[in-house]
Amino acid sequence: MSTPPILNGQVIGQAHYATRALLERALAPLGVSFGQSVALNALAQGATERTRLVQRMTGALKVDESIVHEAIAGLVDAGLAQVDDATAQVSLTETGRATQARIGAAIAAITARLYADIPTDEMSSAARVLTLVTQRANAELAAAPA
Repeated sequence: MSTPPILNGQVIGQAHYATRALLERALAPLGVSFGQSVALNALAQGATERTRLVQRMTGALKVDESIVHEAIAGLVDAGLAQVDDATAQVSLTETGRATQARIGAAIAAITARLYADIPTDEMSSAARVLTLVTQRANAELAAAPA
């Protein structure tokens, strides 16, 4: 009889990286990086000022601004996003919308496979715990000097 796993950063990280590896495998044929997929998903909600998009992504991904600027530039170079020079608004192109829809479908398929038989109450409990852990970690990051 094996010991049940203990919820800790290692277990959470392993789940994150395994899931991310599946997503990156789905993104590769689209020529989109993980960071670019995050930007595409954010932009799917509507045009966003570049500064706001950078803040949103650095906050979510915990990466340096230069990495986000690189991801946005890659999307623009690939014709998936465009920047209005007058307003600094970043938006999806038609090709970007189509690519983002394909990414959304890939995410939905991965999610359906991985979470299919997990009871709703267990999913709700896990979501509450992980949300709380994220909030606490973000609070510590905000309070501590870089």
